[in-house]
Amino acid sequence: MRSANPRSIVIWTLVALVGAAGWTVLALSRDEEVSAAWMVAAAVGSYAIAYRFYSKFIVHRVLKVDKNRATPAERLDNGIDFHPTDRRVLLGHHFAAIAGAGPLVGPVLAAQMGYLPGTIWIIVGVIFAGAVQDMVVLFFSTRRDGKSLGQMAREEIGPFGGAAALLAAFAIMIILLGVLALVIVNALADSPWGTFSIAMTIPIALFMGFYLRILRPGRVSEVSLIGITLLLIALVAGRWVAESSLADTFTLAPSTLVIWLVAYGFIASILPVWMLLAPRDYLSTFMKIGTILLLAIGVVVTLPTLKMDPVTDFASRGDGPVFAGSLFPFVFITIACGALSGFHALISSGTTPKMVQKETQIRMIGYGSMLMESAVAVMALVAASIIDPGLYFAMNAPAGVIGDNVQAASQAVAGFGYSISPEDLAQAAKNVEESSLLSRTGGAPTLAVGVSEIFSKVTGGSMKAFWYHFAIMFEALFILTALDAGTRVGRFMLQDMLGNVYKPFKRVSWKPGLIITSAVVTGLWGYFLWVGVHEPLGGINQLFPIFGISNQLLAAVALAVCTTLLVKSGRLKWAWITGIPLAWDATVTLTASWQKVFSSDPRVGFFKQRSIYQDAIDDGKILPPAKSMDDMHTVVTNSTVDGVLSAALALLIVIVIADAARICVKHVRNPQSSRLSEAEYVESKLTAPAGLIPTQEEKAELAAAETKVTSDAKAPS
Repeated sequence: MRSANPRSIVIWTLVALVGAAGWTVLALSRDEEVSAAWMVAAAVGSYAIAYRFYSKFIVHRVLKVDKNRATPAERLDNGIDFHPTDRRVLLGHHFAAIAGAGPLVGPVLAAQMGYLPGTIWIIVGVIFAGAVQDMVVLFFSTRRDGKSLGQMAREEIGPFGGAAALLAAFAIMIILLGVLALVIVNALADSPWGTFSIAMTIPIALFMGFYLRILRPGRVSEVSLIGITLLLIALVAGRWVAESSLADTFTLAPSTLVIWLVAYGFIASILPVWMLLAPRDYLSTFMKIGTILLLAIGVVVTLPTLKMDPVTDFASRGDGPVFAGSLFPFVFITIACGALSGFHALISSGTTPKMVQKETQIRMIGYGSMLMESAVAVMALVAASIIDPGLYFAMNAPAGVIGDNVQAASQAVAGFGYSISPEDLAQAAKNVEESSLLSRTGGAPTLAVGVSEIFSKVTGGSMKAFWYHFAIMFEALFILTALDAGTRVGRFMLQDMLGNVYKPFKRVSWKPGLIITSAVVTGLWGYFLWVGVHEPLGGINQLFPIFGISNQLLAAVALAVCTTLLVKSGRLKWAWITGIPLAWDATVTLTASWQKVFSSDPRVGFFKQRSIYQDAIDDGKILPPAKSMDDMHTVVTNSTVDGVLSAALALLIVIVIADAARICVKHVRNPQSSRLSEAEYVESKLTAPAGLIPTQEEKAELAAAETKVTSDAKAPS
């Protein structure tokens, strides 16, 4: 093992000190102003140390990745789903695919509890749970021909627990896709700027795909510059379109957007991955990472103060106006994707393992992408915490709580323990050219206000409205990339399930199978989305309350599969790496599920809520948010469905964990009885670097490989 040189020791000591200083200030500061820059320092220092040391330890000591072993992308390359993809493009695809609505809106909503609990979970959670899950799932799926999470569970845990995992994973996937699509529809409805700019990313991505595949293979830097230029032109043109006679053309109603989203999801799912999905996700990553980096720089330059309390009274009381429930377990459920996400495990066992060139790239793609998403969550929490708390609660509390005018909202906010005048509420809306900011729930508008606050300070206190609407469009683009990749992964999952009954479906690129399953997946989430858009209390709106819990329950399935595979593959002494996060996640999510089913607080417990609304129906009363007796019956139905689904999903996850524990104990007692479904070893003929920047050794290998190709080409046939 090489010893560290003095320069390296000095650099990493300084990085550690930066992170430690950030944590110290955040933890010890009370009743005094704290700059948001300390939150950025704590995050950056922690991420750097974790990636440099912890992820390297897992990859080389625990997983023992092998650069000489051919990946499924190399062995099964068919140009449709399996295709060796440049690590830079694949990093962009993977990050864009996993980074959906969660890291943007979850931390914003969790700010109700204060900035400190969310900061701790986002950073510590991603280092020891989220990024580990993503990387380990990606590794094991790559070793199994890119099999889906549910199929790996079926093959490694057994038919009973595996069937529960398959069913739970697919059901949760449909819920997640429907929720993501609803957020996009809400963001793009009546927004010609956003609709035009996002629509333009599709032809740009198609051009990039053909450029890399046919015109100039391997010229990633070249096509990146072209793509960035075209993307910036599309963004600027979007604002011009919104102010021109073309605005009506790109001003789409929610129902129209649903049709376009379903059509896009279907087409993106069946086209060759190099043609649209990978280049489009890579393209959007430039905007995502660029915006987040600019936000971080803006925080360091302007040094905004964290105005939200470190820990609010709502954390212990559990009666917050944004969402009900105490800090444990609901702050962890609400933040979701920014720290740990089951959805990521589906991507890590879906599109990405079918495209990765070398096992050594798993660290950068799996662990690195998740750290990038966590950074997004930190910046979202910063954006929510630097605005006036009074404005925060006025924006995120429902109209039934704060009323529909600035005077009522000001009084309601005072009841929460914060203050903001009616004039300030009106001025805040005027600053971003909105008629009102009251009850703009869901987190996205609050994030946009925070972003406009930071960027406007950088631009001299002006352009707030521009930055606000830019942020709204940015959020829609952020989420759409998770929808197209998620649909493709849903197709893989359904093919794996049906392949257990009819063998041809197991060939994921079998055209009849991919068309049928793509249609089923888009049809399912499209149906829930269509109903949700037309009925404010129906469709996907009915399932929205279980979004966070479903996602975290899915993470428990992924961690259970990873722990089982670590044990069965002879890595028992390292099983704690996923076993401890599994124990924590299972405790949090099952506690939350129990409370959502059995709590006597109607704002938390689904069945208690059902009981109250049913009693009101019997008495002929109408309770908010219902506006009619039909709405009252819908609320009763929704509460019943959510309660039953929460209990059913929790039960399925308990079955998976129990069966996984049984398999682990069985293996420890009799290792010879275990069977691994790992693909056979084939030596790789590809040469590619492990990270973004090749090492000296990798440069020599690349040069040698290029020389060999050249000499082979010149040799007489």
